[in-house]
Amino acid sequence: MATQSLTLQPSGHKMPLLGFGTWKVSKDTTADVVLKAIEAGYRLLDCACDYGNEVQVGQGIKMAIEKGIVTREELFITSKLWNTYHHKEHVPLAFARTLKDLGLEYIDLYLIHFPISLKYVPFEERYPPEWGNMEQDPVPIHETWAAMEDLVRSGKVRDIGVSNFSAVLLMDVLSYAKVKPAVLHIEVHPYLNNSQLIKFAQSKGLQITGYSNFGPASYVELGSSEAQNAVPLFKEERLSKIAAHHNKTVAQVILRWLVQNKVAVIPKSSDPVRVAQNADIFSFELSEKEMETINGMNIPLRLNDPAGYANIPIYA
Repeated sequence: MATQSLTLQPSGHKMPLLGFGTWKVSKDTTADVVLKAIEAGYRLLDCACDYGNEVQVGQGIKMAIEKGIVTREELFITSKLWNTYHHKEHVPLAFARTLKDLGLEYIDLYLIHFPISLKYVPFEERYPPEWGNMEQDPVPIHETWAAMEDLVRSGKVRDIGVSNFSAVLLMDVLSYAKVKPAVLHIEVHPYLNNSQLIKFAQSKGLQITGYSNFGPASYVELGSSEAQNAVPLFKEERLSKIAAHHNKTVAQVILRWLVQNKVAVIPKSSDPVRVAQNADIFSFELSEKEMETINGMNIPLRLNDPAGYANIPIYA
C-alpha cells in the first residue's frame, strides 16, 4: 500500500501520514482489530493509557510481528501521558507502565495528553484513572516537559509532543524546551479545521496529527448534544458531491483533505471494508476548489473540549 510520511524535528524520524486509532476499541476486540489494521497496511498506531486497552494493542502488535507481517522498526507507536501523572516523579512511572503494557522496548512518540494536571492516582487504586478524579493538582507544564525530555535522553522514547494544546501553550513550551515538541495532536475535521493553530504549529516546526477525523460520528454515542445536533459529515451534501466526483467515500474525501494539508490521520474501524477504504487515500487528489469548499465548512464545532470535563477553559 502506497503511503507517505512526515519528517519530525529535531530527530529526523519519519511519522506516517496514515495511522490507526485505538480510542473506544473494546478490550475484547482490540488485539484482533490491531492485527487486521497492520495486515491492511497501517503502520502508525495511536494509543493512550486513558484508552484502557494498551495491553491488548501490544498483543496485536506481537501477533503481527510473529506472523512476519511487519517488524517493530516498521511500526510507529504513539502513546500519551495522562493528567494524573504530570509531576516529574510520576512521568517515568506512567511511561514505564505504558511501555510494559504495550510489550515494547521503546515508543516512537509520547505526548502530554491534555494541558490539565489532576491529583495523582496510584496504579493499585485505579488504572487507568480516566476522568473519575477531577481534583486539580496544579503542576507547571515546564516541570512535566522536563521529565518528558528525560525520557528521550533515556532512549526509550524517540520523540515527544503535546496534545490538545493551544497556540499560547505551545509558545510557553517552546520558550524553555531543550527538546522541542515534534508533534501537536489536536481535534481536526471539516467542522473544526483549526487552520490558524495548525499554521502556527507548522511554522514552528511541529507536525500535526488530527484526531476525530469524522467529527460528530465519534461523539453521538457519548451523549454529546453538539454532536447529536450537527449534520453528520457522512451525510453532508457538499462532501457527498465531492466523493461522488472521485468515486470515493465521504470518509476517504475527509481523510484526503487532511493529508493533503499535511495532517496525519488516525481513523479507526472494525469493518474490514472500511479499514481498506480508509487506507486508500493516496490514489487521488482533491482540487484547489474542493479543498476550499471543505475548508469553508468550519463552524467551528469543538467536540472534545477539556472545559466540558474539568470546568477549565483551556481554549478561552
